Amino acid sequence: MAFYDDKLFLQGESAQRIYDEIKDLPVVDYHCHLDQTKIKADATFSDIGEMWLAGDHYKWRAMRICGVDEKYITGDATFKEKFFKYASIMPKLAGNALYYWTHLELKQIFGIDLPLNSDTAQEIYERANEKIKNISVRSLLKLYGVKYIATTDDPVDTLDSHGVYDGIEVRPTFRPDKALSLDNEYLKKLEEVSGQKIKTTGDVLRALENRLQFFVKNGCKISDHGFKDFPDVIVDESTADEYFARRESLSEVEKTRLLGYFLVNLAKIYRKYSIIMQLHFSVTRNVNPAMKVRCGVDSGFDVIASAQKIENVIAFFSAVSDDQRPETILYTLNDCDLPSLCCITGAYAHVKSGAAWWFNDTVEGIRNNLKKVSEYSVLGTNYGMLTDSRSFASYARFDFFRRILSGYLGELVDKGEYDESAAIQTAKDVSYYNIKNTLNI
Repeated sequence: MAFYDDKLFLQGESAQRIYDEIKDLPVVDYHCHLDQTKIKADATFSDIGEMWLAGDHYKWRAMRICGVDEKYITGDATFKEKFFKYASIMPKLAGNALYYWTHLELKQIFGIDLPLNSDTAQEIYERANEKIKNISVRSLLKLYGVKYIATTDDPVDTLDSHGVYDGIEVRPTFRPDKALSLDNEYLKKLEEVSGQKIKTTGDVLRALENRLQFFVKNGCKISDHGFKDFPDVIVDESTADEYFARRESLSEVEKTRLLGYFLVNLAKIYRKYSIIMQLHFSVTRNVNPAMKVRCGVDSGFDVIASAQKIENVIAFFSAVSDDQRPETILYTLNDCDLPSLCCITGAYAHVKSGAAWWFNDTVEGIRNNLKKVSEYSVLGTNYGMLTDSRSFASYARFDFFRRILSGYLGELVDKGEYDESAAIQTAKDVSYYNIKNTLNI
C-alpha cells in the first residue's frame, strides 16, 4: 500500500476539485537562496545525500535536535553516512514539515512510496541513486514546472550566471543587507563596483541606486531586506548622517534607526524602478556564537524574535507616501503579528502580507497564515508560495502549499460558506496568477 496517497490534506470532494485545477500550474519562485551557478551549469548530484543534505539547514537543525553528531551534519562524514543519519531521525518527526517534504520528494522525484527510517534507508538509498544518475538541477526544475526563479543576490555581485536556461527565467533579487550593516570593508567594495565615494548616507543610497540599475538591466524585479525590528522613530537626514559618521560605535537602537532611514529612502528608489520590496523581520540570527564559528552563518542557528511594536510599523509606512511606495510584501517570523500586519495592508496602498515564512512554513503555520490573511486582509490578492530554500529538491513545497490551500478553501465550500467557482479562481490566483501578473512574466 502506498505510504502517502493522493488525498494528502484534501479532505472532502471540494478540496480535491480545487486541487485538480491548480496542481499543474507553473511555479514562480519569487524568493529563494538557490545557487544560480548550478542552474547555469545544470549541475548533477553524487547521491541523494548530497541532494538533500549539502546545504539544507532545516534538515541540519532537526538532526541536531535529535542528537546527531555535527560530523554527520556539516562535518566531514560522507553524504551516504549523512543520509543514513537523517533517515534514522525521520520516525521522530511527527507533524514536522520535514516529514511531509521528505516523503513528497521521495514519491515525486524518485517514485518511492516507502516511509523513510533506518530499516528502509538502504533500499531507498539504492533506488534513489539509480534514478539520480539521470537527474540534474534543470531536470528537477522541469519536473516541478518551474518557470521563474528569483535568487538572492548582493549589490556587488556580478550576476554572471543569471539568464534563461531551458525556458526557465533565473533573475536576481537585490538584497543590500551587507551594505546596510555598516561594515567598512564591505562599503569599500561597494565604492569600487559603483564608482561612488561613500562619506554620507546620501553616498550609500547613490551607490546602491547605481547597482540597482545594473540589477534591473539583468532582469531584476524584486528587492529583499532581512532584519530584526522596525525602528522606534524615523530619523531625518542630518541625524542619519551623524549616526553614519560614528557607525562603529552606535547602540543597537541607533543602528535600527539608521536602518529605518535607509529603508524609507530605498523604498522610494524601488518605486522609481518598479521593484517589489520584500521585508523579512522578527528574526534573531546566529544566536550560538561557538557554532557560528564552527559552521558559519545560515547553518540553522537562527530563532524567532519578539513580535513587532505595531506603532513602529505604522511609523515606517507613514514615512513613505502611497504614491512613493513600491509594492511591498511583509514576512514576519513571529506570527503573533499576523492580525495587526494584515490590518496594515488595508491602511496603506501597495502593501501585502507574505507567505508563512521559515519556521512557520508548516501545515498549521500555513493554515494559520491563510486564515489570518483571509480574515484581516484579502486572500485573493495574496502572492502565495515560495521556497526560501537552498535545496533544489524543495519544489515539493509548492505541492505541499497547494494541497493545504485547496483543503482550506474546500472546507469553506463544504460548509456552505464560499462559492466553489470563486474558491477555484482564488486558488489559481494565489498559486500562480497574482505573482505572474505582478512580475509581468
